[in-house]
Amino acid sequence: MWVSVTLEADAAHAEAFSDALLAAGAISVSVEDAQAGTELETPQFGEPGSSGTSATPLWEISRIVALFDPAADLSARITVALGDAGIENPPEISFTEVADADWVRLTQSQFDPIRISDRLWIVPSWHSAPDPTAINLELDPGLAFGTGSHPTTRLCLEWLERETTPGVTLLDYGCGSGILGIAALKLGASDVLGIDIDPAALTTAAANATRNQVGMRFAHSAEALTETFDCVVANILTNPLMLLAPLLTARLKPGGRLALSGVLETQAAQVIAAYAPYLPLAVGAAHEGWVRLEGNTLRAC
Repeated sequence: MWVSVTLEADAAHAEAFSDALLAAGAISVSVEDAQAGTELETPQFGEPGSSGTSATPLWEISRIVALFDPAADLSARITVALGDAGIENPPEISFTEVADADWVRLTQSQFDPIRISDRLWIVPSWHSAPDPTAINLELDPGLAFGTGSHPTTRLCLEWLERETTPGVTLLDYGCGSGILGIAALKLGASDVLGIDIDPAALTTAAANATRNQVGMRFAHSAEALTETFDCVVANILTNPLMLLAPLLTARLKPGGRLALSGVLETQAAQVIAAYAPYLPLAVGAAHEGWVRLEGNTLRAC
């Protein structure tokens, strides 16, 4: 049996508190955006529109989860860690018992094959393909975003299945795990370039492309990119998408098609407004509070 301790800390104290928890005996500590999935979600890792190398670390409010061995003095250890981190007003703390388990098997059990459509599936490596005749993307959860389970990824995959015709070219901006580019190639695209500012994502995406036996190109930046594409897809966050409007639309061929996701329904209007000088956008689909915005240069202003 283990004990999971969850609480929130502000940006000024999150890192120090994480270190203090480890010093207090925590087996592991994770830090995440407490406002993830809301309009207040904050990008990291130098994304366009983020603080980048700002002196303010992590998020304005971080959710910290620490795993401990059960101990009678656990509350006292947390109190000491709070003091060591300089947190004077203790936040609300929750303690949850976590049963020991075969963590590898338990994690794998949470990722079953995902059916995107009659002909497109995402299948973890430890599962057999439910439909061997379908287009099956072999993909495991890892260091980069994109397993197919998130609504925004599904929205993009559905768009790719509709828009990818034999021989088209695609730019996948913010490629993450490479799932969208790999899907496009398996659907008939002739050339796909994946761009991501996270080197770990590029390494993961390249490995996934090799596993799926497709030839996908990769780059770290689009700033010097001059080639244009039949399709451009970007599944990132609202603020970066808005700042990238001139860059992404400039990468479209005449008649090219654009799809954006990572946008909450409440944010759609502001993204559409940001792209209006370059390309008219409209909501193409919505799923679980997220939307896919679509446009094409045939309708350009």
